[in-house]
Order: sequence, then structure tokens, then C-alpha cells
Amino acid sequence: MHNNYKVAVLGSTGYVGLELVKILSNHPFINLNFLGSENFSEKNIQILDSSIKNLKIPKISANSNFDPKKSDIVFLALPHGISHKYVKKFFNKIKIIDLSADFRLDSINTYEDNYNKDHTCPELLNSFIYGLPEINFSKINKCSYIAIPGCYPTSILLPIIPLLKNNLINTNNIIIDSKSGYSGAGKKFNISNIKNNNDLNFYNYNTNTHRHICEIKQELYKHSDNKLINFSFNPHILPIFRGMMSTIYCDLKKGINIKDIKNTYDEFSKKLPFIKFLNKKEKADFFSVQNNNNCLIKLYKHQNDSHIIIVSLIDNLLKGAAGQAVQCFNIMMNLDEKIGLEYL
Repeated sequence: MHNNYKVAVLGSTGYVGLELVKILSNHPFINLNFLGSENFSEKNIQILDSSIKNLKIPKISANSNFDPKKSDIVFLALPHGISHKYVKKFFNKIKIIDLSADFRLDSINTYEDNYNKDHTCPELLNSFIYGLPEINFSKINKCSYIAIPGCYPTSILLPIIPLLKNNLINTNNIIIDSKSGYSGAGKKFNISNIKNNNDLNFYNYNTNTHRHICEIKQELYKHSDNKLINFSFNPHILPIFRGMMSTIYCDLKKGINIKDIKNTYDEFSKKLPFIKFLNKKEKADFFSVQNNNNCLIKLYKHQNDSHIIIVSLIDNLLKGAAGQAVQCFNIMMNLDEKIGLEYL
């Protein structure tokens, strides 16, 4: 018999916050007892998302009104540079799952260089576990403070880490080409960048300078014996709302073939409910991954047997953010990690 946990969400009215509320309001072991926002105070959350059917959840209140003594855990769906200020106030008072970048990085210098913000509690960086469940399950299970990975890193790390751990690929020239729906840019994104009266647009941005690069590099090095990991990263924005695809080009180590890669992936995913491999006949497309917590992976042969192409897909708002956060919550609380996520 499991407890009903009292749960709060700060930043509940952004894209990710709304996804969190939607999932948590249907979770059988959760009582949502606080919804925070900088806007919409005293409003019902249903005015922002009519698909949230649970009418028992409280009205929206100001983030600053949250009292950690009244909840068991708080999800922080707040912007980078804001979240750490709340963590400083709440630390040692409540379990915390943070969806910003404020606690993903191990180095304060790396954080400040990439996010151009001061950090109020750098001494707490190492108190947070990087919340990639398929890689850090046992650590998440024993920790009260989780930093949820970025969406691009999630789509990239899940297919690459198993290959690094088994020393199957060369690490001097990994090419990563990623494409995201515009929800990944948040509610302040200017929709005219990708839509006008005549047509739809598509563009790359921050090639090899994106701030997720430091996060990807940090985590890759943790799982590789190689002293040098070089990769190119080219992200793009698509004229669709949600979904993310990363196409990854890898050179195989000498003596390694595509069958070795398949065997490694089969072994890696045996007990992982949200990692699914597509066969030759299955499409690697956004419709397959939208509105669920899966990471879909498809492996392709290259014309040269010493290379492979990997396509990895996630929903950037779910497996790339809110769904992964709830998955981490379940693991923290010794629940089945699929609870609340099976029927999104």
C-alpha cells in the first residue's frame, strides 16, 4: 500500500508546467496541493489547458506563497536563473525535482559561462543527481534532489551512452543533427519565426555553441574511458509544436559491426519500459513519439560498414521534461516508474 504524496508545482502555467499538472493530477498516489505561477493568481488551471480534467486541484497561487512544510515534494518548472533561488530557500525542508538547468552541471564556472547568470547556491550543485532514469536509476532511488536533463541531451545521451560504456564507437568525430518543435523554446518564442500567411519556416541555430553542449559533454565523459570526446551539434527549430529528433552519425571501433550495436541496445533496454527500438518497417517520425514518455531509437546501416546512423526521438515536453520528471518521482518514492505515464 502506497502513501498519497502531497505535491506542489512551481511554474505551473508554462508549457512544461502544464504537462506536469496534467500528469500529476491523474497520478493515483499524488495529491496536488499547490500550483504556483508568476501570473494567473487565483485562476483555475483549466483556463489554460482544458484537457486537465481534475477539478479538485487548487487554484493557481503566486510561487512565493509556497510553504514547503505543507508538501512532500516540489517540482520546479521555473526558468534557468530563477530555480536556484527557490532551492536555496527550500533545501533540507522538502524533496525537490528541478526542471531548469540550474543544477544539471557539476561546475559552477561552466554554469555561469553558459547561462550568463550568477548562482546563489553553488555549494548545492553536487547534492543533485542527474535525472536520466535509464542511466542513473539506483542513484535517483536514493536521492531527495533531482536535476532533470535538458531535452536535447536526453535524446542524445540515451542512444550514445550504452555505446560508450561498451567501447563500441570512436569518440573523435560524432556528428549530431537535432530538430525540435518550437515548444522547446518556451512560451516567449516568436511564432512568426516559423509561420506566416504564405508558408512555414525551418532553421538551424547556435550550431556548435548551444548551451546544452556542456551538459552533453559532461555526461558523455562520465561514461567513457576515452580522454577525448569530440562532437558536432547542430540544432534546428521545426514549424510544429512538440517532438524532437536527433540523428547521430558514429564511426565504429575496429572489429565492431552493426550486429554488436544491436546486441548492446537489446541488453541495455531489457528492463527499460520507455526505451523502444524500431524495426526496419516502422517509421521514425514525430507522430510515434508525441504525447508519450518513450524514447524511440532506430538504427541504420551506413554505406560504409565502419559507420552507423542512429535516429532518436522523444517528445521534448514529456521524455524531455515533465514525463521524465514524473518518472524520477516514481523512482524516488519506490513506485513503479511507469505509474501515471502509461496512458498519456
